[in-house]
Amino acid sequence: MPFINDRLEDQALREALTPAASAPEPSRSASSPGESRLGASRFLFDPETVSAVLRQRIRGQPDALTQIDRELTRVKADIGEPDRPLAVFLLAGPTGVGKTETVRALAEAFHGKADAFCRVDMNTLAQDHYTAAITGAPPGYVGSKEGHSLIDEEAMRGSFSRPGVVLFDELEKAGPEVLRSLLGVLDTGRLRLTSGQKQLDFRNSLIFMTSNLGAADLARHLNRWQTGWRRFWPRSEPVQQAALRQRVERALDLGLDPEFLNRIDNVLIYYPLPSEARPGVVAELLVQFNRRLRSKGWQLQVSRALMSRVERKGFDARFGARALKRQFRQQVEVPVAQFLLERPELRPDSAKPKMPPQAESELRQMYCDWQHGRVICRQVWARKSEYVK
Repeated sequence: MPFINDRLEDQALREALTPAASAPEPSRSASSPGESRLGASRFLFDPETVSAVLRQRIRGQPDALTQIDRELTRVKADIGEPDRPLAVFLLAGPTGVGKTETVRALAEAFHGKADAFCRVDMNTLAQDHYTAAITGAPPGYVGSKEGHSLIDEEAMRGSFSRPGVVLFDELEKAGPEVLRSLLGVLDTGRLRLTSGQKQLDFRNSLIFMTSNLGAADLARHLNRWQTGWRRFWPRSEPVQQAALRQRVERALDLGLDPEFLNRIDNVLIYYPLPSEARPGVVAELLVQFNRRLRSKGWQLQVSRALMSRVERKGFDARFGARALKRQFRQQVEVPVAQFLLERPELRPDSAKPKMPPQAESELRQMYCDWQHGRVICRQVWARKSEYVK
C-alpha cells in the first residue's frame, strides 16, 4: 500500500534526522504515527526567516502576509491533518500587487530557488476537456497508460524536511470541469489519475491559487479615483480596503462554486499598491537588477532624483508593481544597456581598463542620474562603501 510505504519512509527519515543520543522513551509506542517528538518538527525552515524574506519582497500587503505567517507556524509545528494538504490559500485581488511573487518568494525561502515550485497556468485550460491535462487521459484514449499530467511531481511533493509549493495561477480562466477536478486535491490531498494506475499525493504541499476575479470592477473604480473622482471615494484607508474586499468577495462568490470555496483554508485579499510602497518596490527592482549586473562585473548606483522619477511616472494603482517595473526598465535598464554597448572597452568581455590599485578587486561602479531632462550614466572610481545601495 502506498500509504504504508510513505509512513515507513517517513519513519526511516525521522530516525536518520534524530540524534543517536536521544533514544525514545520506553513508555512511548514507536509505531504510533501521530506521536509528538518532544516538540521537534520535521520541517527545517524557520517561520521568522521566511516571514522576513516575504516582507522584503512583497510591499503593501501586511494583512495577507500576517495570515501566511500564522499558517507557516502551524505547518512548522507539524500538527495539521495528515490526510489534507499542509495549507490551501486563495490569493485574490487586482493585477500587479504581489500574488504570484509571494509564491516565488516562498519557494526561494524553502528551496533556495524562486522557480522551485509546481506551477500550472490555468489560462491554458480554458476548455472543459483540458481536464485531462491535470488528471491524465481517460482509459481508451491516447496516453492513458503513460499517466501524463501537467503536475510537476518532484516540485509538488517537496521533501521530508521541506514542503512542496504548488501554484494554480489565474484560477478563474480555467473551465468549470477543470476546477471540479481539483476538489479532491483540496479536500484529501490526493489526485488519482483517470487511468486508475497512478495517484498524486499533495499532503506535503502548500497549495496556492491566484485569481483576478473582480479586478475589472476594481480597475474601473481606481481609474475614477485617479482621474478626479476622489470625492466619491472613501478617504479612510480601512474603509477603502473594506469596500475593495467586499467587491472581491462578491466576485469570488459569483465566479466559483460554493463547494470549491469551502475547501480553501485562507482567502487572502491583496489590495492595490499604496503610494507609500513605491520606494520599496523600486528599491527591490534595483537590487534584482544589480544581481544580474554582478555577473557582468558591474554594480549600479542610482540617484535619488532618478529613483523619484521612476516612482512618480510608474505609479498606477490599476496595474501595481508591473507599471513600476516597466518604468524602471525604460528609465534605468535601457540607459545602462546603451552605456555598456557604446563603450566596448568597458564591457566585461573586453580587456579590463586600468583601475586604481584600491579598486582592483572590486566590481566596476556605474552611476545613473536624471539631469537636463535625460538619464546620464557614467563610470565612477570609488569603493562600494562610499555609495548607498
